[in-house]
Amino acid sequence: MLAARLNVVDHRLDVAEVSIPEPGPGQVRIAVKAAGVCLSDVHLVQGLLNPMYLNGDVVTLGHEVAGTIDALGPGVTGWTEGQRVALQAGELSAAQVLTRGVDYDGGWAEYALATVATLVPIPDDLPFEQAAIIPDAVSTPWGAITGTGAVRAGEAVGVWGIGGLGAHAVQLLRMIGAAPIIAVDPNPAARERALDYGADLALDAADPDLPMAIRSATAGNGLAAAFDFAGIEAVRRQALPCLGPAGRLVLVGLGPEPMTIANPTLISFLGQQIRGHYGSGPDDLGVLVGLVTHGRLDFAKSISDVLPLSQAAEAVNRLEHKEGNPVRLVLRP
Repeated sequence: MLAARLNVVDHRLDVAEVSIPEPGPGQVRIAVKAAGVCLSDVHLVQGLLNPMYLNGDVVTLGHEVAGTIDALGPGVTGWTEGQRVALQAGELSAAQVLTRGVDYDGGWAEYALATVATLVPIPDDLPFEQAAIIPDAVSTPWGAITGTGAVRAGEAVGVWGIGGLGAHAVQLLRMIGAAPIIAVDPNPAARERALDYGADLALDAADPDLPMAIRSATAGNGLAAAFDFAGIEAVRRQALPCLGPAGRLVLVGLGPEPMTIANPTLISFLGQQIRGHYGSGPDDLGVLVGLVTHGRLDFAKSISDVLPLSQAAEAVNRLEHKEGNPVRLVLRP
């Protein structure tokens, strides 16, 4: 079969012929129908992110995956061949969070292995391209908003970075009733996208009057929660002073830069918090598929383009350079 394999030492990405994997006990083999391309994949190729638990130097990328069950491993019951599923982006193993396509082989391939605990059924009318991006592109902001950020209806929220995750964060915040929703991004096209996805206000990160604009939009109260989806120190430095009393800054975007807190005493005085977030909970994917099924969410406009698996490197390059300002690019084996 074909698989897009990354050497994490020399950062070479190649689409190559490899053996079709055989499922072991508790596993199934997935015939991959669609796999999302995430900025984390770009960072892996760049070497800005490195797997923590990978056994070896080469991994098949792809943590956003949907397809059909192709074969059952020994002892697997309750699932059938041909069943349509999306895969959790990661799983807990021996007190370690292992990420698909990072710490073990993922879904940029014609076939992929998955443990039964990571399978979530998807309805027949949900396109594979849309189902594939729910793990991570949607479930990570969902977990950040409803779990780590604990956002409630009526709370003022800021979203920094309106890429694939940030755009869906705006959409999800709108659904749960956050108000106002303020999007921040230096890219005019990204700001337009934020408004299209449901933001009440979209501001330029380069505007020196941005903190004042946020205070004005929140009746002087500041933000109850701010989300950094960019993983950039400048974003965190800008977002922190925009918080109101008891405000939460949630760090979702991954980046290597150290974070500087200019006035920690003020954070203590105001009871503010900085919270880290990674991935989503084991039930989040199923909840989100249910919301799609019941018509509360629609990700049709999130699929910016679909490319063949053979063009994985091109997809990475397009996302890295924001060619066409994509929300999500999807690979189809």
